[in-house]
Formats: sequence, C-alpha cells, structure tokens
Amino acid sequence: MKIYTKTGDNGTTSLVDGSRVYKDDMLLEAYGTIDELNAHIGMVIAQKPEDFLTKVQNMLFVAGSLLATPTQEWDTYFKDVRLAEFTSEIEHEIDRMQAELPKMTGFILPQGNQLIATLHVCRTVCRRAERNIVRLMRNDTHYQDIQKMTNRLSDYLFVLARFYHKEMGVDEINWKSIR
Repeated sequence: MKIYTKTGDNGTTSLVDGSRVYKDDMLLEAYGTIDELNAHIGMVIAQKPEDFLTKVQNMLFVAGSLLATPTQEWDTYFKDVRLAEFTSEIEHEIDRMQAELPKMTGFILPQGNQLIATLHVCRTVCRRAERNIVRLMRNDTHYQDIQKMTNRLSDYLFVLARFYHKEMGVDEINWKSIR
C-alpha cells in the first residue's frame, strides 16, 4: 500500500465511510489533536514504559477512529466500544495514585524533569483535544463519551506527573504570585 495517494492534494481527506471533508474541518482538528496527544504519550512511554499508558494509546486510536466516522455509522463499526468503562478505569488509576500523594498546596509549575515536563505537555494537548470535542458536542451529543474520557485523561496525566515527581524524588515547584 502506498503511503501517498495524492487524493488530499486538493485540501480534502476521507472519513471512514469514504465521504470527503476539508482538512480544516472541526472533526479533523479534533482527531488530529487526539493523534498529536497519542504521539506525545509515546514520548512518555519511550522514557518510562507504562502498561496503562499503552492502553490509553489504544483507546485514543479508538476515539480518533470514532471522530473520523460519521456518527450514524458508529454502530456499524464500533458497537462494542465502551469509552465510559475506560473512563472509569482512568478514574480508578487517578484514585490509586492520589492516595499516595501529598495534598496540593497551590498551583504546580509544569516542570521537573524531561518525563514530567512531557506529561504536562500531554495534559495540555489533551485539554485542547477536549475543547475541540466540546465544539463538536454543541451540535451532536454522540461525542459526549469522548469528551468525558479526554476530560478525565487530562486529570490522569496531571496526577501521573505528580506521582512521578514523588516516585523520582523530584520536588514540585509551586507557582508564586508576583503580587
């Protein structure tokens, strides 16, 4: 299979059902940001392999595929997908890690070491993905489970960064007001 088809040279691309949309379509912005997040998570895994993060990557592929499929076709392609169940798994992981963390005393600066800083990049890209999905939700509630998953995932990425701060003995630096 060739990697290039030239069919996108006019600024359009195909969705899963074969329909074509412009590359600046909000759907593409949403699943492109999910793809970007997935690549950043790959950078985290390259530094510290984590089984749950690999599961996150797989679910992000599912979310991106859902976004690339017209909602009326979801039952045809994705009838067994359970994003709400995965969101519960994310919550369980958050709770597990938070039980071991000290209470936050203020805003934490997104720094520490390369791994922790990359997790904060992941968190902010995840928030952008969520904002894009919210724009889609204004017209179609089908995207609600994807939005909930990305909302919870950004929380997870924040808590994972804090967890690695503790695990690696890297101090968290609190934001200091300039007032």
